[in-house]
Amino acid sequence: MTRRTPDSRQLAEMAFKAATAKAAPDLPKAPSIPGAKELVSLRIDRDVLDFFQDGGPGWQERINDALRAAAGK
Repeated sequence: MTRRTPDSRQLAEMAFKAATAKAAPDLPKAPSIPGAKELVSLRIDRDVLDFFQDGGPGWQERINDALRAAAGK
């Protein structure tokens, strides 16, 4: 099998095609579900974590409430 090298016309057509091709559309964002929680990994100082955990169960919700208040929400 011999390998055919593209001639100048083929090269020009390939360059034109690449320059005029439409970009792929952005994918839509996932729908936001009101009240849904997002799983994240977060580094918190040990003393801050101890403060919230000392209150017993519900410490994650208390951290969420503190962050919400800090965000002005």
